[in-house]
Amino acid sequence: MERDSTALVTGGGRGIGQAICVELASEGSDIAIADVDEDGMADTVEQVEAEGQQALALPTDLKHLGSVEETVETTLSEFGTIDHLVNNAGIAGPTSICEDISPDEWDETLAVNLRGPFFTCRQVLPSMKQQGYGRIVNIASVTGKRPLTRRTPYATTKMGLIGFTRTLAAEVGEHDINVNAICPGSVDGPRIQRVFEEKAEATGRSYEEVRTDAENESPRRELVTREDVARAVAFLCSPDANRITGQDLNVSAGKVMY
Repeated sequence: MERDSTALVTGGGRGIGQAICVELASEGSDIAIADVDEDGMADTVEQVEAEGQQALALPTDLKHLGSVEETVETTLSEFGTIDHLVNNAGIAGPTSICEDISPDEWDETLAVNLRGPFFTCRQVLPSMKQQGYGRIVNIASVTGKRPLTRRTPYATTKMGLIGFTRTLAAEVGEHDINVNAICPGSVDGPRIQRVFEEKAEATGRSYEEVRTDAENESPRRELVTREDVARAVAFLCSPDANRITGQDLNVSAGKVMY
């Protein structure tokens, strides 16, 4: 990655997003953090500054275009450029069969996971085109490539995000803007633990059984770490990936191989 660059990372206040912020900072990027978790963002700011880079915490509700507009405008005003955009923010959505999912649950999942990346790209692309450079990384999921029962809203958004990635890459490539997606497998941490708990309750099984099943889905018999995902993001934002665009890269310990 070129040093003295700026990255805007959504959902950077915790989990994978926080790891991405710290990894990009270690590679020389100043970081704008967009999240609804102000306490989490404060922690990320400290970690980014410990890497010797500047950090900006920007409370952002991705469901609302006005909030995204303000975040992008503030980032450009403070840092002058947005070289890397990482659309990481997302929610798990409900764990239930289709007919038991409410319209509000469906809409909320699509608003955060799919409309949010559309809003950020819509606002960031004009400045990237003007400078003739940009790297966009969308955090999708292996669920974007295969079914996941009891998770129809989530699966729909991740499949949609891969289609969005490919189409946008074709649209903006002439401006030296690359658009890629990363498809993590089950990433160890509080969010997947909640998903396991909900699945265990819904299916009458134990948490340990559900977790073990998830681990055994990969040849390595393990979950992915948030640092695994962060390092893949840094690679796609680096000069080593200059000719890589429109791709969906699995980081799944072999859980998915296509």
